[in-house]
Amino acid sequence: MVRLKEIAEAAGVSVMTVSKALRDKPDLSPATKARIRALADKMGYVPDLSASGLRNRTSRLFGLIIPATTDPVFARVQLAIEQNAQELGYDLLFAQSLGKPEREEAALRRMIARRVDGIFISPVYRLSQSSALFEEIHRRKLPTVILGHSAPFCAAFPSVETDDIAASAAATRHLIELGHTRIAFFAGPMVSPAAMERLEGYRRALREADLPVEDRLTFNAGATVEEGASAALQFIQENPGATAIQAVSDLVAIGAANALLNQGVRIPQNLSVVGYGNILTSEFFRVPLTTVRQPKLRLGTVAMELMMAQLRGEAVRSRRLAAELVVRSSTAVPGLA
Repeated sequence: MVRLKEIAEAAGVSVMTVSKALRDKPDLSPATKARIRALADKMGYVPDLSASGLRNRTSRLFGLIIPATTDPVFARVQLAIEQNAQELGYDLLFAQSLGKPEREEAALRRMIARRVDGIFISPVYRLSQSSALFEEIHRRKLPTVILGHSAPFCAAFPSVETDDIAASAAATRHLIELGHTRIAFFAGPMVSPAAMERLEGYRRALREADLPVEDRLTFNAGATVEEGASAALQFIQENPGATAIQAVSDLVAIGAANALLNQGVRIPQNLSVVGYGNILTSEFFRVPLTTVRQPKLRLGTVAMELMMAQLRGEAVRSRRLAAELVVRSSTAVPGLA
């Protein structure tokens, strides 16, 4: 392992000068720092981050907990956080909750034990108003950013989220402007604040257009492709007379649309379909999906901004980012058949 003393001898400077150059201290000339860094790289020097952490009382580690790496939305958020962390000299300690509170708790405790400098987490939403572990994290004053909507049990921490009410309302207005007056909504899990906001946005747009909000047009569709397909089969069986379906997510919309197409329903000639999220599959689905584009990379970047502000001791506030409607082939005026 190359030591600072060896670099100093090769460069003809003191160990202190090498240390300052590698830490980018301002009292050295740019040319001197560049020369020493180039020599250190050539000699294969690798800084001992654990020793540096002991001196500075930091681990240079962030914890990141998301539902799953297979989640197409959080995959992009994770990418942005990882890129920003690397640029700032941090590594990530990563975990998947898989939507299970016990996995989330184990991951959080592991990260606390590793003395991470901060935690990014998409929490497992629950009906409970409190969480002993989140309260413990707050007592420890461990910088934490919620990836997604806040909830009572994690309200003490800043969050970064999409303005789902406004975006969902825009999707509903798109269908109304096409001439649809009976629009079904495939809703997500009741414990999910994002799912509830998207349902509220749909209802708000209907009320603004003086259209009735009918319970029989709302179907519980969960969060997966399979659950979307099941909701579509229920929709066909109940035949509520809707000419369009708005789904809580692209996965639900794709599952529903696939089931409808397999049943002989033509999209958009017989039925328009709108998703939410703009995952990659939505653009290349059998009928390219009209959807809401979430600013996934921006969500991750803003999350890092909130984290670094906390580490600097600054007061921070939650951020809500706008999303935009992407119109593709799955929506059209009703009655094209």
